[in-house]
Amino acid sequence: MSKTTESILALPGEAGWEIWTGTPATGFTLKSASSATFPNDLTDIPGGDLTLLFPVKAITAVPMRVASDDEALFADLAALHAERLGLRPDPMAGQLTDIFIIQKEPENTAILSVLLKSPSDADITPRSPKEFDLSARVYPLAGDSLAVWKELGRWVFALSHKGSLAYCQATSISSPSPDDALAREIRLALIQLSLQGIEIRPSKIHVWSSEPDVTGTVLTSAFGSFAEVAPRPAPVLPEPHSKLLPADVRAARKAALKKRNITLGIAAAAAVYVGLLGWLGYGLWKDISQTKKLLSQAEAAAPDAAAFELHQKKWDELALAIDTKNSPVDILYRVARSIPPNSGLRLRTAEISAAEIKLIGEAQQPPPIQQFSKKLSESNELTDFTWQTPPPQSSTRGWEFTYNATSRIFTPVK
Repeated sequence: MSKTTESILALPGEAGWEIWTGTPATGFTLKSASSATFPNDLTDIPGGDLTLLFPVKAITAVPMRVASDDEALFADLAALHAERLGLRPDPMAGQLTDIFIIQKEPENTAILSVLLKSPSDADITPRSPKEFDLSARVYPLAGDSLAVWKELGRWVFALSHKGSLAYCQATSISSPSPDDALAREIRLALIQLSLQGIEIRPSKIHVWSSEPDVTGTVLTSAFGSFAEVAPRPAPVLPEPHSKLLPADVRAARKAALKKRNITLGIAAAAAVYVGLLGWLGYGLWKDISQTKKLLSQAEAAAPDAAAFELHQKKWDELALAIDTKNSPVDILYRVARSIPPNSGLRLRTAEISAAEIKLIGEAQQPPPIQQFSKKLSESNELTDFTWQTPPPQSSTRGWEFTYNATSRIFTPVK
């Protein structure tokens, strides 16, 4: 019986990079935990099939819903959506995008598109990995769940919908325990998913940490489910495997330069030989001319280092998505969704900014106004605002109301 090849995982841990060994059938165990902040600093990587798991901070996760169930169209639809957000992967750095299905229905599919930032030499292990994947995918979650853990000293979180990864995000928060700032980041992510028609109410909250003093009190209070604190589970290789396959651009260029030099050397030798035999006929001279032309075209098409560096800088400037959730039109749309249908309630004035809202409207009877007030206060799409909704006042045209709201995040400009 042949021996099963051992798999090796390079995984970002709480403080540094870790090496896990095992097989998908028997599970994985921690072999070594280092203080290395980059995978290129890992030493003594065992032999076997190596999988490099990129940290959450290395990717941009873009959840979206598409009006199709044809998986052949998902890549193009995700690319168009990313273009609208200003996200464009580096075409010279390999396969930096992947798509995972969250929920599939006839003619309607929720997907998670991930875009990997072009990795540098420090982001790749010294030994070339056989496969690449994401750290957030190796911790399976059941149902609608929230998981929070630290990677390389910073808190990250992942959200699942019916057992499928729906979103993950790295934060800049390094507090000893999850705090209000982290809860706010998670709440904003839930709102973003809700706008895409992916409603998640975490019934299970996991806080993974090896520190004994870590608590999940803030998350329990923020989301209404008990936050269980436990050590981070052992990783599990996800199915299906990721299609991410970044290319080492500098190594590829060295190989291309070496190949070109060999080609030029062979061509030069052939030119000398053909020159000596040129008197044999015009046909040989024509072949030399064609060879030189092809070599010139190949050299002109070689990658240009300066152009690549400029392209890299432009990509870094566009690495973050354009945030439109604070635009007045988007906020007005969320307010309009709270108006009871067929109630006769209408807005006469709407003064809206990211920091404050003022609504003046009217209705024939008080009940629609009271329903509108309740929906504004309970809307998951308007949780960033604190509302003041005094009782309506009677007028010659029925009942009038004036509502005001201020942002919990932004301060109004005086």
